[in-house]
Amino acid sequence: MLDFNQFEVVSFDCYGTLIDWESGILPVLKQLLSNREIDFSDDGTLEMFAEFEAELEKENGEYIKYRDILQEIVRKIGKKFSFEPTETESATEINCLVESIKNWQPFPDTVAALRALKQKYKLAVISNIDDDLFAGTAKHLKVEFDWVITAEQVRSYKPSTRNFEMAIEKMGIPPSKLLHVAQSLYHDIVPASRMGISTVWVNRRYDRTGFGATLPASAQPDLEVPDLKTLVEAIA
Repeated sequence: MLDFNQFEVVSFDCYGTLIDWESGILPVLKQLLSNREIDFSDDGTLEMFAEFEAELEKENGEYIKYRDILQEIVRKIGKKFSFEPTETESATEINCLVESIKNWQPFPDTVAALRALKQKYKLAVISNIDDDLFAGTAKHLKVEFDWVITAEQVRSYKPSTRNFEMAIEKMGIPPSKLLHVAQSLYHDIVPASRMGISTVWVNRRYDRTGFGATLPASAQPDLEVPDLKTLVEAIA
């Protein structure tokens, strides 16, 4: 069992953990396909996003911003289904995912959980996002984080351990004092655990099959919970 008193900081992945990104991603991509009368399953759409995102985030070249990754995902979807996404000023399908992020909403338990945890710990976000895109999300979370570490700052994407290394450096604490909370085994639980950071897997898809918008992965978190409300209750 975790000793929650040993931690000084609780860090979170944002999209998928705090923000319901699948509910943001899915209607946008379904509309993109529907515009071409393409019928594709919800699970297939999310899995396609996961595959393309991970491919573009891999460290096989120069860092590119997340907004560019999202644009490239749309292009890859167009290529897969043999159409060209619009890029004109009047119809910018290429930016459909980028423009949707500011409207992605927190899970129902997110804000209350953050406020409760803020009473006991310092809070951080470690996210595969650009600074300006997170700024649009931050207003939905209604809590001031002590640290926000983005992929843009690190110039790499999780599952690289560099993102966690920079977080630890900025916080000025040893890994043993950090508890990382995330939905993605692939992006978060695997690399954080490798660094000796205690992890909580928020299994947001506990009542569904598959891995949704993240690649499949195998990891052993220190604790598994279905939502943040359960985590707060465990700590209390």
